[in-house]
Amino acid sequence: MAVVTGGNKGIGFAVVKCLAELGLNVVLTARDTQKGEAAVEALRAQGLVGHVHFLLLDVSDPISITTFASSFHAKFGSTLDILVNNAGVSFNGLEENSVEHAETVIKTNFYGPKMLIEALLPLFRCSSSSITRILNVSSRLGSLNKMRNAEMRAMLEREDLLVEEMDGMVNMFLRDVKNGTWKSKGWPSYWTDYAVSKLALNAYSMVLAKRYSYNGSGLSVNCFCPGFTQTTMTNGKGTHTADHAASFVASLALLPPHQLPTGKFFSIGKKATPLLNTSSKL
Repeated sequence: MAVVTGGNKGIGFAVVKCLAELGLNVVLTARDTQKGEAAVEALRAQGLVGHVHFLLLDVSDPISITTFASSFHAKFGSTLDILVNNAGVSFNGLEENSVEHAETVIKTNFYGPKMLIEALLPLFRCSSSSITRILNVSSRLGSLNKMRNAEMRAMLEREDLLVEEMDGMVNMFLRDVKNGTWKSKGWPSYWTDYAVSKLALNAYSMVLAKRYSYNGSGLSVNCFCPGFTQTTMTNGKGTHTADHAASFVASLALLPPHQLPTGKFFSIGKKATPLLNTSSKL
């Protein structure tokens, strides 16, 4: 059983379709009931009857996350094998860099996946013969080389990084936005709020991967950057389609246990790197 957030369009819709075509039962989530149900009907019309289900979820709303987890458990039990955190927002055009909606971006792109993972951890299927998987759709904009604030970068590079420190970092960023000082404080210079949200998501994924690799729980946590994909976020511009990106997501999510890493950052056409990597072409 797989859950894909933000599944009513773009990469999320393509991932749901790809996984369902491979025979998996997939829960497509969306924050709009009408759009989510329409997406499910579109997939069922393509022959994917019985494989795709819809549950309402707004990852920026803690109450919605709690309700979703309860609904999933009531309908499917503790049967979750794969979670693809795809839902995300940016309010900037390709050449814009406003932070007007920074709080919404942080809530959706960082705190949303974080809270959802914590809510769903008890619902992952426990099996000695398999590995449950979390794949967070992230961005190379969250690479360490985008962080010009030396103090924050040094913190993120530490092996013993704490979740509380990540929370402190994003809160500091939001304070700088509120105070109008964010441009001078060394935060990423391109799509700043989006970059900070993905930097925090990468860091949280690294901490989570380390935590569960130590206790032998059979949980793999990785991130994937789909690159410059043709979606509404890019106004339809890009070097490849959502279907192309989705095929990589499905391949990563379904790697056999002996090939499945944890704590890695994947991107199209690149080798896996540590989650908080310093290389980026963006």
